[in-house]
Amino acid sequence: MSRTTADDIRQFAKEENVNFIRLQITDILGMIKSVEIPVSQLDKALDNKMMFDGSSIEGFTKIEASDMYLVPDLDTWMVFPWASGNGKVARLICDVCQADGTPFPGDPRGNLKRVLKEMESMGYTNFNLGPEPEFFLFKLDRHGEPTMHVNDDGDYFDFSPLDLGEDCRRDIVLQLEELGFEVEASHHESAPGQHEIDFKYADALRACDNIQTFKLVVKTIAREHGLHATFMPKPIFGVNGSGMHCNVSLFKDGKNTFYDEHADDQLSRTAYQFMAGVLKHVKGFTAITNPTVNSYKRLVPGYEAPCYIAWSASNRSPVVRIPASRGMSTRIELRSVDSVANPYLALSAILKAGLSGIEQQLDPGAPCDRNLYDMTASDLKEAGISVLPTDLDHALLALDEDTVVQEALGEHIYRNFRDVKQKEWDSYRITVHPWEIDEYRKIY
Repeated sequence: MSRTTADDIRQFAKEENVNFIRLQITDILGMIKSVEIPVSQLDKALDNKMMFDGSSIEGFTKIEASDMYLVPDLDTWMVFPWASGNGKVARLICDVCQADGTPFPGDPRGNLKRVLKEMESMGYTNFNLGPEPEFFLFKLDRHGEPTMHVNDDGDYFDFSPLDLGEDCRRDIVLQLEELGFEVEASHHESAPGQHEIDFKYADALRACDNIQTFKLVVKTIAREHGLHATFMPKPIFGVNGSGMHCNVSLFKDGKNTFYDEHADDQLSRTAYQFMAGVLKHVKGFTAITNPTVNSYKRLVPGYEAPCYIAWSASNRSPVVRIPASRGMSTRIELRSVDSVANPYLALSAILKAGLSGIEQQLDPGAPCDRNLYDMTASDLKEAGISVLPTDLDHALLALDEDTVVQEALGEHIYRNFRDVKQKEWDSYRITVHPWEIDEYRKIY
């Protein structure tokens, strides 16, 4: 139930001197799309009468059935702090409805709401997410185009003068706080030019909205500093890539169901079963949580990114880790996700996988507390530890075999996502890359 009313929005717009409103949606690839309206059209938007051509949005619908309505979520009202010469700009995140008023099955945000309703039918009230998004800052050239030159040579937790992105990162934090984010920490990451900003968890829908807003703020403020921010998983060979660890927890009536104060490790059966579901289906949803060709350049041994399907309470090399915090903070950390993933689809798949583990009362098996990167292939085989898909092609094949993940996406999104990503893989597969030229041209 929306806590903000249409009258509230009208009052906010007047008080803040808002001249334009962006009505924002997300396509199946996770890209933010929006239409900007003058404030004179606000009443029409609040009455859910704004239409758009869905056939022009990636993965939405065909041209013969393209008329769709934008239905604003009034609780997402936000005035951007970077005013232009034409006055302030606000935004409303929208759900997408078909011409008959029913929810559009190809809307990623609406799809997450559908899976959340399934969760509620099982007696749970909240699925919380605390994301840890990482990104790189690259210098711009004199034409304003991104270069491959990072803006510093800093390392993990370094600070000025080694961390030359410190001022940019601080400005990002200040803008996020002005927009209502509760930023918990920001720091330089392990690779040169790499940064991380962590903000407080929220229920899954709001957390995904926040991720999309976060990306927009990071890119906007970086450009003001003469920098280009990218969430590309592996922009530089030979250094760590960027991920977005997802800390998730399941609540019922205000209580964290992953916590059991009477258990030896204070983890509940629900936590173990949910984790088992995630581990069982992680191959199937990797195409969703790691959706680009480049994603699999990050998921390799030796660069702190997990590629082995196992779990541990302390070891950071498996795909799932259980952080030490307990009580209300008890959570499962899925470490494979990267920031280019569509957050609404990623959370739909993770939640559906976890719920299936609870329904089937699955067991995740024993934890693996060894450094998986130091284990040989025979060691891994003996321990029954398999690996994540090694490229987008294998990830799509795993998705095709996982009906639970397909159900998490719904037929429309699954079919369209699969088609788009197959074309991406085919394009990559037949392209002749610079490495091949350097490796083969002279010797053959």
